[in-house]
Amino acid sequence: MSDSYKVADLFSGCGGLSLGFENAGFNIVSAYENWDAAAAVYEKNFSHPVYRQDLNDVEATVNRLQSDGVNLIIGGPPCQDFSHAGKRVESSRASLTDSFSQIVAGVKPKIFVMENVDRARNSQAFQRALENFKKAGYGLTIRVLDASLCGVPQKRKRLFCIGVIGEEDGFADQLIDTKLEKKHMTLRDYFGDSLGFEFYYRHPRNYERRGVFSIDEPAPTMRGVNRPVPKGYPGNPNDACCLAEHPEVRALTTKERSLIQTFPASFFFDHKKTDAEQMIGNAVPVKLAEFVANVLQDYLHKRDKNMTSLEENKEAFRSWLQEKQYVRRTINDILSRVNYAEKLLGPMTKKSDPGYLKVDLERIQEFKSKSTSVKSHIRKAIDLYCDFLNDN
Repeated sequence: MSDSYKVADLFSGCGGLSLGFENAGFNIVSAYENWDAAAAVYEKNFSHPVYRQDLNDVEATVNRLQSDGVNLIIGGPPCQDFSHAGKRVESSRASLTDSFSQIVAGVKPKIFVMENVDRARNSQAFQRALENFKKAGYGLTIRVLDASLCGVPQKRKRLFCIGVIGEEDGFADQLIDTKLEKKHMTLRDYFGDSLGFEFYYRHPRNYERRGVFSIDEPAPTMRGVNRPVPKGYPGNPNDACCLAEHPEVRALTTKERSLIQTFPASFFFDHKKTDAEQMIGNAVPVKLAEFVANVLQDYLHKRDKNMTSLEENKEAFRSWLQEKQYVRRTINDILSRVNYAEKLLGPMTKKSDPGYLKVDLERIQEFKSKSTSVKSHIRKAIDLYCDFLNDN
């Protein structure tokens, strides 16, 4: 199931999305990150390679991903130009969303997951990406998820677009709904009393907003900056406590912020503080990534249960070929070739697209080593078997 997928993380940052998918049992084989500081931290925490590559170079990226045999792409293109924090005006950074979709369309992995801020859904770049995904043959599940309902003690909303070749739109909606928690997770729910404080400060964007929060509520979104309590902080009627009565209130430490982003305590952020704070603020919370990865696991398990193997279909397929006027020897050869393809690709279904199956075969070294004639016969057998499945 998930262990048959080779996963690449584009725009990986320090690795929140990678770690969540790894925790759920997926095999991450590579990451792509052009910010050297984040790539260096990623390298300290993972054993697979991190490519410092400009992902606007779509052709070079597609070639490398194909040579690595990647069949699942995850990633979160930079989102500053879509975020609540920014000016909400799309700029050149939004083109990286286009690049992500063009890379996916070029590689045609079986599955992809694209993450961004919730506001990205209304952007022109996101709409162009959807067009690219649909043209490439993907069914899409598009959801804004609240991290505090997905195992993260933080009110952080993120947009996820999950694509599967040949699927229907909305294929994972029901699975997501069944896995969402009914109650927002608080810091106390997640940490118990181990944090050692009841209240903390998170600098507001302006003083019309509150700055003091309690551990008995989900944390606000971790941002890329972290400031101490200013001497002139005026307080806010909605603060969780009065600073005059609780002078011990302080800002969260870098480590505490990473823990609220659900990174494990063992995760290394041994870089200068401003870079580490930015990485943590930019990261996909690990448990949110894990939630999405587990949705995919459940989807794959359910899909695989509904698959029938060639062994189960052999006699019906044999009869179908006879009706097409194939002779016995040729039928046996076709059955043998489909059986070989199934061992490499897994069972095929009515939704299997022979074009994409053949693309997947070209990623497998064992198939690539075959002669041109043998490969041609195997491709033809796949076409016939998919025609049979769709006829029955």
